[in-house]
Amino acid sequence: MAETTAQKYALQVKEYKDTLKTKAEQLLIKGFPEKIVKLNELLETPLFCNRKLSDVHQTLNIPIPSAIVINHSEEEPARKKAKVENSIEEESGTKVMALPSGPVPCNTSLCELIYIVKPYIRQLLEDSNLLKMWISILIPKIEDGNNFGVSIQEDTLAEIQSVESEAASFFDQISRYFMSRGKIISKVAKYPHIIDYRRAVQDLDEKEYISLWLVLCEIRNRYCSLHDLVIKNIEKIKLPRSSNAQSLY
Repeated sequence: MAETTAQKYALQVKEYKDTLKTKAEQLLIKGFPEKIVKLNELLETPLFCNRKLSDVHQTLNIPIPSAIVINHSEEEPARKKAKVENSIEEESGTKVMALPSGPVPCNTSLCELIYIVKPYIRQLLEDSNLLKMWISILIPKIEDGNNFGVSIQEDTLAEIQSVESEAASFFDQISRYFMSRGKIISKVAKYPHIIDYRRAVQDLDEKEYISLWLVLCEIRNRYCSLHDLVIKNIEKIKLPRSSNAQSLY
C-alpha cells in the first residue's frame, strides 16, 4: 500500500515537472514577446509619455490658518513681553487632533499609475520564478567532465534570480513612497505655515512618478534581456551535456 502511494506521488511530481517545462517554453516563445510589445505600447501612452511633472501635483486638503497677530503695548512691562516672546519660540507646532477639512487623500494620479504597474511587477516575479524552476529541473546530476552546458545553466539561473530579487524590491519602493508621503503630510498638518513641507510633498510625488516610469522600463528591459539570454542559449540549457560525450573519454 505504501509503495502504491509513493508511486502515485512520484507520478504526480513527474506530471508537475512536465507541465512546468511546457509552461516555461510557451512563456519564452509567446509570453515574453507579447509582454514586451504590451509594455512598449503602455510606455507610449499619455500616462507615461510626454507628461509634465506638474500634472501629478495634488492640492493638499490642509488649509493655511490665519496668522495670529500679537500686539504689545508700549507701556507693557518688558518682563511680560519677553515671556510672551519666549512662549512663541518654544511652541513645537500645532497639535493635530483632527483636520477641519477632512482627510488628506492619496495622490490620485499616482495611485492610478501604481494600480497599472503593480500587476506587471507581480507577473515578472511569477515568470522569473517559473523560469528559475524550469532551469533548476533541467540541471543534470553532478558528475565529472562536460560541464560547459551546466555552467551556462547556472549563469542563466543566477541572472533570473537577480531579476526576481529586483522585482520584489519594486514592491518595497512603492510602500516606502506612501510611508514617506504620510510623514511629510503629518509635518504639513503640524506646521501648516511652512511652505517647504508642502513643496516637499510635490517633489516626492514627482520623484515617484519618475520611479514608476523607470520601474515599467526596467520590467520591459528585464523581459527583453531574459528572453535574449535564454533563446541564445536554449540548446545548452535544454541539453547541457551532448549525447556523444562518452566517446571523448
